[in-house]
Amino acid sequence: MEAGVLRMTAGGREPFRVLVLCTGNSARSQIAETLFNRLGAGRIHAESAGSRPAPRVNPLAIEALKDHGFAWTGHPPRGLDGLEREPWDFVITVCDKAKESCPIFPGRPVTAHWGMPDPAEVVGEEAVRRAAFRDALVLIRRRIELMLALPLETLERMALEARVRSIGSEGREGGHR
Repeated sequence: MEAGVLRMTAGGREPFRVLVLCTGNSARSQIAETLFNRLGAGRIHAESAGSRPAPRVNPLAIEALKDHGFAWTGHPPRGLDGLEREPWDFVITVCDKAKESCPIFPGRPVTAHWGMPDPAEVVGEEAVRRAAFRDALVLIRRRIELMLALPLETLERMALEARVRSIGSEGREGGHR
């Protein structure tokens, strides 16, 4: 399937399938999965995974979601096993390590790197750590909203990929503000 053309089913259009990859699948990718599924409800079906899954989802990620009105209904951190064989319309990495170890996916999904600092690596007082997760959620939400504002259903694949990739500079030095 070429991105920009929704798959048709008997009941209408299938949502775009988005896979969000991170290293531990315990913070950024879990936040992104939740936000994609809530903000893109009916239009997007997102899942997340990690190249080296952590033992558990970071409680501060779940707390940040809750504080912003999003119930976390995700899953324990998981690896890529089997996901690389599924059909994805978009594969988005949110950390540099996952980008470097990202496998090849069938069907030519649109790929993009939306790197950002890992809030789980922030040390210090509880308020500082909570602020790091809040900031990560705000940046991820902004990027997802930018993607959802695109005419995903009609953009030609190469133009769509360029636009989705450019969103990764949102919030970075020299990026769109």
